[in-house]
Amino acid sequence: MSKGRAEAAAGAPGILLRYLQEQNRPYSAQDMFGNLQKEHGLGKTVVVKALEQLAQQGKIKEKSYGKQKIYFADQDQFDDVNDADLHGLDAKIVALTAKVQSLQQSCRHMETEMQKEIQELKKECAGYTERLKNIKAATNHVTPEEKEKVYRERQQYCKEWRKRKRMATEMCDAILEGYSKSKKQFFEEVGIETDEDCNVKLPDP
Repeated sequence: MSKGRAEAAAGAPGILLRYLQEQNRPYSAQDMFGNLQKEHGLGKTVVVKALEQLAQQGKIKEKSYGKQKIYFADQDQFDDVNDADLHGLDAKIVALTAKVQSLQQSCRHMETEMQKEIQELKKECAGYTERLKNIKAATNHVTPEEKEKVYRERQQYCKEWRKRKRMATEMCDAILEGYSKSKKQFFEEVGIETDEDCNVKLPDP
């Protein structure tokens, strides 16, 4: 066994014990392997041996269902929870779930509106970019004041673009703080398309 694998095997019981206590739900050895292998690089054999060791030491509980074994944290280490506490937690879950759904709905609505405005801004920006290109190619046909006006308008539209993009990013980040899935999965569920997805880039200031 390599030194790295030996160190991982030695630390496996502590990692698995901490994970079971934090999650406080039953897992099979296969579940534990799948959940922790990528982050900690634990092999399935190491996971199985570590779980059996923890169960033998009485640090976790083990239940057999046919050929499968289920492991979970020793419940005696946790404080007793009465019905009032459970009802309170249920109420918080319902409230938070409703809040998340409301934020997701608001986000989808704002995203739709912002996409429309962004498309309009892109069209206007493209028009002004083309106009600016023509102006640069024919400086004798435009006054300095008109040229400066075009530059200012272009900067205004780009500034608005950055502002709306920042607002959308901040809102998504706020939602993702309480979202259980990845940012990519959230964008796919809500239907958000980023500038990168559309292969567009903000012009330089």
